[in-house]
Parts: sequence; C-alpha cells; structure tokens
Amino acid sequence: MLNRRQFLQAAAVSPLLAQTGQPWGGPVLDSHLHYRAQQESNLRHMDGSGVTAAVLLTDLSADGQAKALMEMYPKRLFRFTSTNVTRPDAADALRKAVQAGSAGLGEMKSRVAADGPEMRRIYELAAELKVPVLIHFQEVSQPLSVGTYNTGFDRVPALLKENRDTTFIGHADAFWANISTEVPADTAYPTGPVKRGGLSDRMLADYPNLYADLSATSARNALARDLDFSADFLARHQDKLIFGSDCGCQDGHGAGQTNPLPLIAGKCVARETLAALKQLTSPEVFRKITWENGVKLLKLRV
Repeated sequence: MLNRRQFLQAAAVSPLLAQTGQPWGGPVLDSHLHYRAQQESNLRHMDGSGVTAAVLLTDLSADGQAKALMEMYPKRLFRFTSTNVTRPDAADALRKAVQAGSAGLGEMKSRVAADGPEMRRIYELAAELKVPVLIHFQEVSQPLSVGTYNTGFDRVPALLKENRDTTFIGHADAFWANISTEVPADTAYPTGPVKRGGLSDRMLADYPNLYADLSATSARNALARDLDFSADFLARHQDKLIFGSDCGCQDGHGAGQTNPLPLIAGKCVARETLAALKQLTSPEVFRKITWENGVKLLKLRV
C-alpha cells in the first residue's frame, strides 16, 4: 500500500495528467513499461513520451505497490506480473496475482529453456486463467542483459502447436533478430537488409495464438534494418502487433538513457519507436498497433 509520502508524490502528477494531449494523433497504449519504485516516474515517462495508458510489468515483490498505483489511475494503469519460474511456488503465486487483477503474465525472463518444464507450467497457467504470457527470448548475452533467457527459439513453433489455448506475446532480441532467415550467432542486434522468410515472420502468419511486442532496442533496431521490409511486415501483421516501450529513460525524452546503441543513445525508446511506426504505417494501422490491438488483446477497460 502507498504510504502518505508516496500518495502525495503520485498525486502531485495529477495536473500533468490533466494536460496530457495526444501528440501521436490518438491514444497510445504502452504495453511494456517496467514498474518503477519511484512511483511518480512511471507517469512522468508516460506523459513525456505521449502515452495515454500503460501496462506496468511488475515482479511479484512489487505487485502490491503497482496495484495501489493502478487504483489511483484506473483508466491509465494496468499490470502484468512475473517471477522467477524456477521458484517451486511460481505458478501458484502468479495465479493469485491474476486473481487480484493482473492482466497477464510477464515479462517472463528466467534462465531456462522456452520449452522446459518451468515455462510449460506457465503456458498451462496462462491458458487456465485466459490471460496472455509475455516472453523474453534471448540467445546472446549482452552487457545490459547478461545471460540467456527462454532459449531454444527454433523450437517455439512446436510450443505454439501444443499450447493452442495459450496466447503468447513474443519479445526481445531473439524474437526480433528472427524476422530474417539469416541470424548471426554473436550479436543481439543484427543490422543490414532482412532476408525474407524469418521464423518470427512465419510464426506470426501461421499461428493465431502468437502476438508480438514492438518494444525495446530489439524492436526499434528491427524496424530500422530494412525500411521496405518493415513497412510490409507491419502491414501484413497489423492485427498481431502491439506497441511497447521497455525504455530506461527517466522522462520520456531520453534523460538517463544508458543504452549506447546509436539508434537509442540519449533518446527515449518509446518516442523513437512511435516515430518509426508513424513513418512506416498508415494512420489506420498506426492506431491498431499503438492502441486497438493491445486494448482488445489484454481486455483493458480504458
């Protein structure tokens, strides 16, 4: 629960909320905003980047605080809940979070195989509770995300077949590198023209239960690789894509951004990705990706 100081800090943001317009031509849902312990900074990033509503990705340890903040802004803030899936009680704890109002499971980011027993329990839970599961797929370690997570990306099609009642949301380095059939084994953010027919592209076309999260440096990098491909990709999968930021900047304008990649350095990932989507899509497709798809998929009351 919020204490008095925290309540006053969050309430102090209210005048900003009243002034928030729609700089992107319509409402925007950020489906991937990691919960910040300084609660007012969650809203500061939203307002700074022109975001109308956001899904707070929250570890179980902060689920109560995120829920309290949501209750203050019920039409702006929602949440997903995650935990380390190697915990023996992971499924039971996540079930309770959903029963307490969490809209989904994620971001699931543990050092396990995507088709291992730990994650299989999560897929079954998501189907049982009828909520989506957001998965961080990473096959290459990097300085800002050390290690590998949900490995075995080439085996994901089998998971989609086996778990037809589970709604998957793909995210992170391996997912976005695999828009191309040529995927380097030693870099998280491949560059250069996309060779069509990549696994992520094919899975989005072939499996109704797979969606994709256009967030983080990984998605921004993917959009920048080959503009002709990206415009076509966004048009073809316009009903399966949802915008997210996964941004580490403080204010929605790039302050405090630590990612050194030139596309992102000193910038807000949300703003950079939204600008790219504006450039690459029609107004109708932009609205789907940045608002309608997420609201519908997550069953949000906005």
